[in-house]
Amino acid sequence: MVEKLKQDMVEAMKNKEKERLTVIRMVKAAMDQEHIDRKREINDELLIDVVNKQIKMRKDSIAEFDKAGRNDLSEKTQSEVDILMAYLPEQLSLEEVQKIIDEIFDEVKPEGPKDMGKVMKEATAKLKGKADMKDVSNIIKEKLQ
Repeated sequence: MVEKLKQDMVEAMKNKEKERLTVIRMVKAAMDQEHIDRKREINDELLIDVVNKQIKMRKDSIAEFDKAGRNDLSEKTQSEVDILMAYLPEQLSLEEVQKIIDEIFDEVKPEGPKDMGKVMKEATAKLKGKADMKDVSNIIKEKLQ
């Protein structure tokens, strides 16, 4: 995945794709910063973490732009999210996520909302990068009620 990112950056430069190049450079810069700050090895896991953070920030921005009626900025930011999604593993469908969460509930056997942490720990291990963790959290909260 990291190699694909580098190849895509070169390709974007050659094809003069400004927006795509800017997004790829932001991801690469964020990865380099994590590598320096936290002494994390640059690998696919780091790339997935960084891309997830970038997508989350942009989705928050899209919500704010929509509230303010700035559809132009919302669309631009959504296109950045679409570019970033290419660097994540294939996302699971809602049904697949539900099935995995059901399996986690069978393993952990939570007794109520106080066991949210235990369930989320397992869910994060199995679903990180493959599903939107905000949605996963909401599904788990619903099931614990």
